[in-house]
This record gives sequence, structure tokens and C-alpha cells, in this order.
Amino acid sequence: MDYCFRSLTPISISTIFLAILLSSSSFTCTEAYDALDPNGNITIKWDIISWTPDGYVAVVTMYNFQQYRHISPPGWTLGWTWAKKEVLWSMMGSQATEQGDCSKYKSAQPHCCKKTPTIVDLLPGTPYNQQIANCCKGGVINSWAQDPDNYASSFQVSVGAAGTTNKTVKPPKNFTLLAPGPGYTCGPAVVGKPTKFITPDGRRVTQAMMTWNVTCTYSQFLAQKTPTCCVSLSSFYNETIVPCPTCTCGCQNNATHPGSCVNPNSPYLASVVNGPGKNTLTPLVQCTKHMCPIRVHWHVKLNYKEYWRVKVTITNFNYRMNYSQWNLVVQHPNFDNLTQIFSFNYKPLTPYSSINDTAMLWGVKFYNDFLNQAGPLGNVQSELLFRKDKSTFTFEKGWAFPRRIYFNGDNCVMPPPDAYPYLPNTASRLSFSLLALLATCLAVFFVFV
Repeated sequence: MDYCFRSLTPISISTIFLAILLSSSSFTCTEAYDALDPNGNITIKWDIISWTPDGYVAVVTMYNFQQYRHISPPGWTLGWTWAKKEVLWSMMGSQATEQGDCSKYKSAQPHCCKKTPTIVDLLPGTPYNQQIANCCKGGVINSWAQDPDNYASSFQVSVGAAGTTNKTVKPPKNFTLLAPGPGYTCGPAVVGKPTKFITPDGRRVTQAMMTWNVTCTYSQFLAQKTPTCCVSLSSFYNETIVPCPTCTCGCQNNATHPGSCVNPNSPYLASVVNGPGKNTLTPLVQCTKHMCPIRVHWHVKLNYKEYWRVKVTITNFNYRMNYSQWNLVVQHPNFDNLTQIFSFNYKPLTPYSSINDTAMLWGVKFYNDFLNQAGPLGNVQSELLFRKDKSTFTFEKGWAFPRRIYFNGDNCVMPPPDAYPYLPNTASRLSFSLLALLATCLAVFFVFV
């Protein structure tokens, strides 16, 4: 064995090692673990509430157990594959996008006969006789921490050509969730403890005949090929403004791919923004060096005796997206001494109970919870006041800047640490002051001599 390894060149060894890495499933880039929300997921509960002559009636509920990642317009799309030859006789609170081939049913037509149905939520304003509780929000589900009253979405299905007992019924498989684009991976349906339901008057509890649970987790690598936001930095003690890294979310290539970005001073701006593709999810961004739809700027603004102050500005460069119910997650060691925050809501995130260094920030309702598309109104801002902890506080080595920032659940690209605004060297300032004093003294000496 030793002889074999001695006979390999360094290039061949590195090639073999790279091949091992690429072939190992444990090194995949699509792991859905989020260190700031380790238990975050979307759980789908499929509760069979009654049996019918050829199947069952079930209530399907999606719970967003993610702290800060929500499902924004145009909302969720849920799909699955039937285990047998089931059909959807009817639905309440949602609808299948296609009916499929139901020609073998002569009298009553099912709602959907496809083997792989695709389900979407109904819109607000749906007639009451087509609604159930927690439905009809246009597919929008808010995050658990930001809006705990609206973190679920439900619909009801009547399934035919299925089993009619706990032993003969089979759960759907191959669940898919778009929210609204890709990014979620769903596991298999698992039999769970039957869900209990409390009647509106609170005096009676009923129980599902059977409950299946499906867990879906998010991966930013699956959601998009490029980042969606970046961070820029500045401070009062240094004139340098550190921009987002160049080509963070792409590079300007209007020469080879016209329309990849829009010049805000273009006379044709309105026609481009309202042109083909305006209803797609593809960003149409303002031409910048970073080419990101969202930029977060962190400015160390003021230094007091016992406190220090930061200004945070979020700018939208996307002409095709307004962000409602946006949120920002910031990690910084001084959040355990946050004293006051202006015009944003704040909630500490403590996935590891002994460490309080992560904050979730979002807009005040009806004031700045809506981030407009790119343009003069496409930004929101706030200021944070921190109390200094003498054992840890310093302006040196970039300590005053955040460790990481998420916008709407996606990790934003930070500038490289060696580019952070640095604290001017005290010795340099002292030597400069001495030289200035010496020059002044010499000038006075020659004037009066």
C-alpha cells in the first residue's frame, strides 16, 4: 500500500481526493441546515377527518415553522404523486391547476384526475361556500416569528378511488413545494399522531382518523444559482465606503445580453419595466457593479461614552418586485446589549439559548413594512442604539460590523474582511499632531524674529 501511494504524483493524489469528495453524498452543497434556524421547516399535515364510500375527506395544512423565511406572492404551489389511482372529487380552499383526463367518469366529473396534481391556494375574496379556515390568502404564508397568527395555510380535499380504512388507504408520495420558486425538498409522508380538533365553542374535541406528516426544508443553493443580496459598510471614523463586491449577483452584460439590467436614467425605463416578463419572478435590476436585487448598508454612525449607534438601510434595486412583510436577520455580538431601535420591529433569535447575538428586524405595519420596487421610494432605514460592554467593545479589526446578514431568509454576501473600514492608527495621528504643532511653532518663530 505504501508503495502505491509513493508512486503517485501530487497531481494524481489531488485528483483522486477531489473525485472522492465529489462522489461522497455527505459533501453535497444542497444541505438544508441553517445555523440561525436549525429547526426551521415547513410541515404538511394530511388529516383524514372522515371516510366516504370510495375514499375519504382530508384537511391538508401547511405550517411554516421557519423563524424568518416566509412564502411571498404569488404564493405556494404544492404537488404530489398518488400512490394508487386516486382522484380528487372536490376541493375547498384551493384548486388543482389542471383537471386532467376524466373521460371514464360519465355522470359526475371529478375536480382533478391527474396522477400528479398541482395545487394552488385560492385568492382573497373567494365565496364563503368555497372556503375553510386558514385558506384563500393567495398562497402567502408568513414566518412563524414575524406573524404567528398567519403562519399556516389549509385546504380540504375529497379523495376517491382510494382506501376506506386505515389499513387500505395509502399516502401520496413525491411531494413537491414551490414557494413560489424552487428551494424546498420534501421528505416522504410519515404516519403521525392523529391531530385533535377543538370545536369553535371549545367544549368538544374531535380526532382525525389518520394523520400523515411531510417535512420540507429549504436550501438557498437549490433556490437560485446566484446570491440575491449583498452588504456594504461604512463608518464615521473612516472616509472609506466599502461597496458590495463587484459582480456579487452577476455582471453587467448588456452588450451580449441586452436587458440584463436597466439604467435608472434611461428615457425608456417605464416601457422596459412594464414590458414582456413583468409578471415573472426573474429580477429586472438597476445597473450596478454588484447587480443584486437587494443591498443592505450598515453604517457605524456615532460613538458616545457608554453607547454607540448604527444606521441600517435596505435598498431595493429590483424593478419587478415589491417586498411586503420583508425581514432582516443580523448577527452581531453586541445584540445582547441592544438598548433601542427606531422604526423597526425587533425580536431576538436564540437558537442556542446561552448566546444572544442574532436579531430579527422587520417593518412597522402600515409604516415601512412594504419595501417598494427600485426607485426613489425603494428603501427603508432605521437606527440601532447599543450599550457598550467594556469587556468586549472595540472599533478595531471590524468588530463593529455584522458577522452575517439575511434578507427574507437568504444569506447576503459580505465584503471581504480585509476591506472593512479600519480604525485610524493612533500613533499615526499622534505623529501628525506633533508635526503640525512643530510647524506652527516654527511659523510663529519666523514671524516674530
